[in-house]
Amino acid sequence: MRRISIIGAGQVGTNVAQRVAERNLAHEVVMVDRIEGLPEGKALDISESAPVACFHTKVVGTLDYERISGSGIIVVTSGFPRKPGMVRSDLVESNGKIIREVCEKIQEHAPNAIVVMVTNPLDAMTWLAGQILESSRKRVFGMAGILDSSRFRYFIADDLKMAPKDIHTMLLGAHGDEMVPVLRYTNVAGIPLQNLMSKDKIDALIERTRKGGAEIVGLLKTGSAFQSPGAAIAEMVEAVARDMRIIRTCSAHLQGEYGIEDACIGVPVKLGKNGIHRIFELKLTEEEMDGLQQAADHCMSDIETLKSLGLAE
Repeated sequence: MRRISIIGAGQVGTNVAQRVAERNLAHEVVMVDRIEGLPEGKALDISESAPVACFHTKVVGTLDYERISGSGIIVVTSGFPRKPGMVRSDLVESNGKIIREVCEKIQEHAPNAIVVMVTNPLDAMTWLAGQILESSRKRVFGMAGILDSSRFRYFIADDLKMAPKDIHTMLLGAHGDEMVPVLRYTNVAGIPLQNLMSKDKIDALIERTRKGGAEIVGLLKTGSAFQSPGAAIAEMVEAVARDMRIIRTCSAHLQGEYGIEDACIGVPVKLGKNGIHRIFELKLTEEEMDGLQQAADHCMSDIETLKSLGLAE
């Protein structure tokens, strides 16, 4: 791929740029930000690691959106992070304004790019980006369940003292509190999790996963998670760039799937060169469907806020 662009040169965007460059997924990685010197400095720092990290991708930083022209993939991380005590929906208005501006620039300079949304509240911002870009839902989607699944897998592996790569799981719904665990798809090298861990312990790890982002925000006090989100985003970018066609949970625009209309929530999809190649509609229990509907309702509430502010017009 010729060019992959990252809008937002904060902690998450920088982490993504580093991982994408080190995997040599494109000839050039472009970092864009509005703060003079920030993207240029971050890009130079990453570039100076190339001889040691053994990558040949060119990394550039700029304030000029024209540099994203020709991008095959664009990752949008722009926006305000959560502060201690905040929930993701507290950022609807402030980040909605930013995402509208960013997507208008994308539409002008790289209208054919596949867009991966990261900005919180993730589901509402993914929906907003799709509206502004007037793009197929296959080409605009958000990073959701991959990060939640990674957190849950780590917590399980750490508790059982087993290799994280042997843990497999599927978490649907919203990113965070409205997360819907589907435990029958959770196993350790094929062994059902319920055979290895008590219900109380599983419930405790699920709750910690739901609060995973807030836990890190509380510890950092002046920032939010960036290493684990960066890894999750890089996996999505690689799946598209290399046409890997892997199945992962992403925030996708549903149009009747699971009985949900015009909302973005985390569901299993197949990711490849065209973005979302397929949305999988699983048979869920009544409890799981209720959880999924709650996540959709939350997204719809944020969407109504965006509409009331005139940001979705």
